[in-house]
This record gives sequence, structure tokens and C-alpha cells, in this order.
Amino acid sequence: MTTVYLNGEYIDKSEAKISIEDRGFMLADGVYEVTPYYEGVPFYGDRHLERLRRGLAWMRIPFDAGVFDGVGKELIARNGLEKAATSMLYMQVTRGVAPRTHYFPKEPITPTVYAQAKAWTRPTPERWAEGFTGVTVPDRRWGRVDIKTICLLPNVLGIQAALDAGADDAILVKDGVAMEGAHQNFWAVIDGVAVTHPLTQAILGGITRGVVLEIARANGIPVAERPIQVEELFTAEELFFTGTTTEVHPCVTVDGRPVGDGKPGPVTRALSRAFLQHVERVNAGH
Repeated sequence: MTTVYLNGEYIDKSEAKISIEDRGFMLADGVYEVTPYYEGVPFYGDRHLERLRRGLAWMRIPFDAGVFDGVGKELIARNGLEKAATSMLYMQVTRGVAPRTHYFPKEPITPTVYAQAKAWTRPTPERWAEGFTGVTVPDRRWGRVDIKTICLLPNVLGIQAALDAGADDAILVKDGVAMEGAHQNFWAVIDGVAVTHPLTQAILGGITRGVVLEIARANGIPVAERPIQVEELFTAEELFFTGTTTEVHPCVTVDGRPVGDGKPGPVTRALSRAFLQHVERVNAGH
């Protein structure tokens, strides 16, 4: 049995149901967030909730995201994940149930609130050391990528294009710039500098991205926030992704061409080690 949270109740997942007139189902009118947990402890849960609050405010959905703080702890406990090495809390809020219109309901409605917790697994050290592969695909997402909405069709199409090409992930390209991965932020190491796209409305401000920037600066690893031209992918020394459940993820080929020597590079390895050590320190502080 898996216990989930739906509209104020903890129920078995098999019993969770929403109306076919829910605006999330009909119009992707909602936002979501994912917080990683390590041994039952949320990792920068406050930052994840703050990003959810910003999304709710921009979408004009009246809901207090702070509710998920207690919900997360309860779901982790109810699903026996207190000792799990790695788990996650998925949170979603839609505008609610109302007749389908291309404008907000005229009368106030109650948001639909859902959350679930589940385990996730890191790749083995051997698999990580092999590195992962990527392909470039067009970035077809909407203009406010910084808002974490449930409208993820362009991301899904990007990942599917990667899988169809026999690759592990997609690198979304817009106007000649490598923006980010289909579900994670993207980095290149160029002349020894770890480069990632600056925070704009065109990318999602990843929590892991921000933590890795802090870790790099604390460890004397040069970083820069600037656009990465697609041509630079084929001359960069290293490429990697960062994300909630991917942490620091090396990319060793792009479009079938090797990156550097075709193995995870020294900057990627150093940042991955430092990130995992940081996770241990943050957990120890709880």
C-alpha cells in the first residue's frame, strides 16, 4: 500500500480520485514541486517551498504552500521512508474543479492539493563513472519556464526524442543556446570554468543548481552564469546536469560525439563529491 495526500486526507493511492473537470486535468492549470529527502530529512525544503509559493502567486492560485511541510513529514513516515537513503516528496496544486473555460472561474473555487512520497535510486558508482549521453533537441517550452507548471509536454517530447536516439537525456536548444536539460539544469566546463545559463524566465531556477554554485564557490572552483552557445558543446572539456534526483550527472557524449576524453571530467567529479559531502553535513545538522 502507498499512502498519498489528497485535499486534506491521507488515503491509499488506489483510492485517490479527482474530478474530470479539474482544471489541472483539462488545462494543465497548476504547479508542482519536488523536494528530495535523505534518510527522511528534506534537503533545502525551505527553498523548494519558496519556489512553489512564487509559482502559486504568479498563477494566482490561493493556497498556503507551508501545508506541505507537515504533509511531507507525515507521508515519509506513513510510507516507511524515514531510513531510506534517497526519497522524494512530490507536491501538486491545481486551480481546482470548475466548468472548462479559457479564463479563471468567476466564483472562488477550492484548489486541488495532492502529494506523494516515494524512494528514488542513485546510479551505481560504476554506472556514474561511465557517464551519460545527451542529444540536442529544440526547446519548445512556453515563455515562463521559471514557473514550475504541470504543463510538461515539451519536456516529455524532448526526453522521448533522446530515448528514440538511444541517448539518456535531452539538451534543449533555443536560438543557438543550450538552455538546460529536459528535467534538469545544464552545465559546461570551458577553460576550467563551470558555466551554466543565468537565471531568467527562459530556464527553471533549480534548487540543486543554486546549491552547486554555492559549493563550487566555497571550494574555489571558478563558475560563470552566461549563455552556452551550442557550438561550445563540442569544444567544452566537460558537460554535466544538476537536478533534484540526478544530483550531479556527467554527460560524456552529445549527438554521438564524445565530450573531452569521453569520461566524467575532474570538475564534474569534484563537484559531485562535494555535493554528496554537503548532503551529509546538512543531514547531520538536523
